[in-house]
Amino acid sequence: MSGLHTSAILERTLSGERLPSEDAVTLLEEGDLLALGGAADAVRRRKNDPGVATYIVDRNINYTNVCVYRCQFCAFYRPSAEHPEAYVLSFDEIGRKIQETIDLGGTGVLLQGGVHAGLPFSFYEEMFRFIKATFPTIHLHALSAPEVYFLQKVTKMPMRDVIARLRDAGLQSIPGGGAEILEDSVRKRIWSLTKAPTEKWVDVHESAHSLGMRTTATMMFGIGETYRDRVEHFRVVRDLQDRTEGFTAWIPWTFQKENTVLDGKVEEAGGFEYLKTLAVSRLYLDNVRHVQGSWVTQGSKIGQVSLSFGADDLGSIMIEENVVYAAGARNRMTQEEMRRLIADAGYEPVQRRTLYDACQDFCCTSPIPEPKTKGTMLPIAGSALDNNLASA
Repeated sequence: MSGLHTSAILERTLSGERLPSEDAVTLLEEGDLLALGGAADAVRRRKNDPGVATYIVDRNINYTNVCVYRCQFCAFYRPSAEHPEAYVLSFDEIGRKIQETIDLGGTGVLLQGGVHAGLPFSFYEEMFRFIKATFPTIHLHALSAPEVYFLQKVTKMPMRDVIARLRDAGLQSIPGGGAEILEDSVRKRIWSLTKAPTEKWVDVHESAHSLGMRTTATMMFGIGETYRDRVEHFRVVRDLQDRTEGFTAWIPWTFQKENTVLDGKVEEAGGFEYLKTLAVSRLYLDNVRHVQGSWVTQGSKIGQVSLSFGADDLGSIMIEENVVYAAGARNRMTQEEMRRLIADAGYEPVQRRTLYDACQDFCCTSPIPEPKTKGTMLPIAGSALDNNLASA
């Protein structure tokens, strides 16, 4: 009976009905993996060119590993500036990393750190001004909701004013980091509630959107949360996107346990769980155009498969990344390897920039076409469910 029930849910969703939260939980609990993947792929093809998969050449630069918080899932932070392994990168070192990124064909940097209580607000303004003055063509995708929220607490300025000052110094967009699971009982259990309660994560992104700034939405799962917790996270993101349309992309990935307090305490999500959650999130988040597959945490093969389970993008080639690397995810690839990975999966590889515009000039790319409709899905000829299964 459950198979008939989940088939009916997929039928309704593919016909254009918005997926209710309760039905999303049912799909996670009872849905057939290939049926979910086929439905998610059908939606992905309506929203994006079905023959193209995108990627970006950028670099994750972690300007400091000092953090006042003690999140149980994190293997990257050091508890104080006095720790022998603590660091704050000099502007010269940040500049060297950015120049190397540009030399490798990169178009942006994702700049994040721990929440370092010893760095004044002026440090961030000076760092951003240095980057934009020295490298005016690089896109600065920087900080996370917990970092911005901490600056707001320290300065006591309104959130919107904090972000406006950072924008004026050179910040161009904000990544979705620090989301983990946007359900506060889960955040309390993994010690990330004080870092940024759900309402504060939302406040940072909504404030940025109100200033015309784009951000991404992320989720790290496999930390002992329930399916209902995951769907609650989806709901928070979808509701905010309904209000602002400010998210460029949705990026779910799985928790990596090595060197963390949670190692041995939770069951990590494997490839099956990852693909199922990816597919249901694509179906639920009907107002987010782009979905990124996580080859970094799941490996290149599952990354390829993710392109048939709702993802239209494989993210960065990862010139450098330190946070999930510290927790055991040590996947890297060259641009040539990324292009081959996408081509072998049956798609044309297109290099994009941070805001999902296609690269021109020196980049190996053709333009990314705009969706045929905005905020709606095109009809599928014949039975929606038949099309879903045929795509699987």
